[in-house]
Amino acid sequence: MPYYKKLQGEKCYLSPVDPNDYASFTGWVNDMDAALGMIFLGSVIGEQKEAEVMNRLKDGLNFAIVDNATNRPMGTCGIPGIDERNKCCMVGIFIGDPDKRGKGYGTEALSLLCDFAFNVLNMHNVSLRVYSFNKPAIRCYEKVGFKLVGRLREAKRIGGRWHDEIIMDILESEFSSPLVADAVRERERCV
Repeated sequence: MPYYKKLQGEKCYLSPVDPNDYASFTGWVNDMDAALGMIFLGSVIGEQKEAEVMNRLKDGLNFAIVDNATNRPMGTCGIPGIDERNKCCMVGIFIGDPDKRGKGYGTEALSLLCDFAFNVLNMHNVSLRVYSFNKPAIRCYEKVGFKLVGRLREAKRIGGRWHDEIIMDILESEFSSPLVADAVRERERCV
């Protein structure tokens, strides 16, 4: 299946999930380094199970994160929960490809996802959860503008130690649209 550029940044774009990518994702979700901060770390996931997960991800507000230069997926991001009444949602992101970690792809993908949440879905508050030991992820979230709003103390035991689960969020007034707002302004200028 080809990828479709739903939201495009400089390094990557967000596209509908292709369930046929299950083989790559099976390798990534079983990679200890990639899965260390994820809830599926304690699971053993074979290709059939990952194919089922990918098939579920194709529906809903989930995206493949695709490299602009190669048109190859590197991970996923999405909005697993929305509170329509209060205009709040949770987001999640997973960069599976080890060659793409720590190079700004996650920051750009999360920024595009927040742009979609705030400026297309009209959310007011976007939140996420992360374990306190996951410093690279926390730095990524802070670069997008997420702030610490709470913590569940000693909520995760891993590596023989207890770690806090950190809750972070960003409000629409704190977010600067990298794509959608400019596209709307450009359309307004057309005569």
